Amino acid sequence: MSVDPKVIAAISSAVGLYLQAEQEAPQAQQELSRLEKPPAVMTSPFALAGRQAAMNARWIWQMRLTR
Repeated sequence: MSVDPKVIAAISSAVGLYLQAEQEAPQAQQELSRLEKPPAVMTSPFALAGRQAAMNARWIWQMRLTR
């Protein structure tokens, strides 16, 4: 059974690209984790209560508009 040289070249090229991508993946993951900022968290109960009050006021306003 003869094997076409083009097939061998395509397979070796695909394997080489796969190995290269596998080596670069941890570096890319480190860069992404370094660039990501932690999510902003409101820890103040006053801020949370104010946001909840604003959401309730908007909901009430929306319910009045449907009448």
